[in-house]
Order: sequence, then structure tokens, then C-alpha cells
Amino acid sequence: MKRTRIKICGITREEDLATAVAAGADALGFVFYAPSPRYVTPQRAAQLVAQVPAFVARVGLFVNESAEAVGAILAQVPLDLLQFHGDEDAAFCAAFGRPWIKAARVKPGFDLLEYASAFAGAPGISGLLLDAHVEGYGGGGKSFDWSLIPQSLPLPVILSGGLHPGNIVEAVRAVRPWAVDVSSGVESARGIKDAQKITEFIAGVRDADAGPSL
Repeated sequence: MKRTRIKICGITREEDLATAVAAGADALGFVFYAPSPRYVTPQRAAQLVAQVPAFVARVGLFVNESAEAVGAILAQVPLDLLQFHGDEDAAFCAAFGRPWIKAARVKPGFDLLEYASAFAGAPGISGLLLDAHVEGYGGGGKSFDWSLIPQSLPLPVILSGGLHPGNIVEAVRAVRPWAVDVSSGVESARGIKDAQKITEFIAGVRDADAGPSL
């Protein structure tokens, strides 16, 4: 049975971190994009990251930051993986010597194969995160048409965008991604996670892993 990896993004509180870890999350995301309601300062992120146990990945999310700003955060926060959501090119993403993933904003007419080919083979790239195309950056809690995902993408797929406990089984069975990434879909308020939703979301992924593909 394939095991879909799970990332809970937008962690801002110790109790949400503990809930996600206890429920079985493989990775936790910390947002370094100031306009986001889930933004954490480097100092706050360092406090949170210090509580992440072994074998749970610590992921930093960036949007069109300067190399200096990313470097300064890395000097303060021990991150395992970098996640770039802006207009960064492969050379920029690879410049920090860390594993990284790149987000793609999917909509009809968007050539996902061409986009992926611009990053495939770059040093350190670990996957392509597929999110909904909305105004601004991030999926805004919106899903997209999963049938737009080609079968032959050259990078591991991390499915994001509008996922929640009510649709995660269908999403995993339809796409069979390497991993899923959720933020607002497991919240009670913006930036505040809901323990029951986190638990139900992760249980849904496990149910989908055990069931047939759509």
C-alpha cells in the first residue's frame, strides 16, 4: 500500500504543532510571507521549530523573498525543506543548498508539463506543489480541477488547494499524489488549527491509501 505523505501548513501555535505531530503528520509548514494571516516571524518560527521531533520535516514557505531575506531566516530557523510559492526560478530556489519544492498555480490552459520541465533536474528539487490559481499567492482555500494534472509529470506531486476532511479521500484516490498539503482546510479560524479537523484529515488520507483509485 502506498502511503501518501501529509504536510500541515501554517503552524502558528504550539498546541497545533503538537496535535499535528500526534495525529501523524509527516511535515509542518511555517509561513514567512508577511501578508499571510499565518505569517510567523523568524524568532517565533525558531521557538516552534524547536518543538518538532525527529523525523517530522520542518518546511519554510517563501513568496518572492530576496536571497538575503531567505538566508537570514535560514540562519535563525533550522529548516529541512524550502517551499517557494512566488515567481522564483530554479536557480534562485537551488541557491540555498537545501532541498526545495516549487508551487504551481493551476488553471485551465496552464501548461503544467512545460512549467515542471523548467524545474525538473535542478539541484535539490524534491517535488512540485499543485495549488489553485487565485488572485495573490496561495490557493486561498480553493480547489482546482484535478483532471488538469498530467499523468507524466517529471516531479513528485504534492496536491494542495482547497483540501479538507470532506474531500481528501476523493482527492487522494483520484490523483494518487506523493503528498498532500493542507492549511485552511483544517482551521477553525484563520491561522488557528482545529484538532478534530486535523485528526479527521489525516485519517481520511489513510483511508484513501487503503482504498481503490477513482
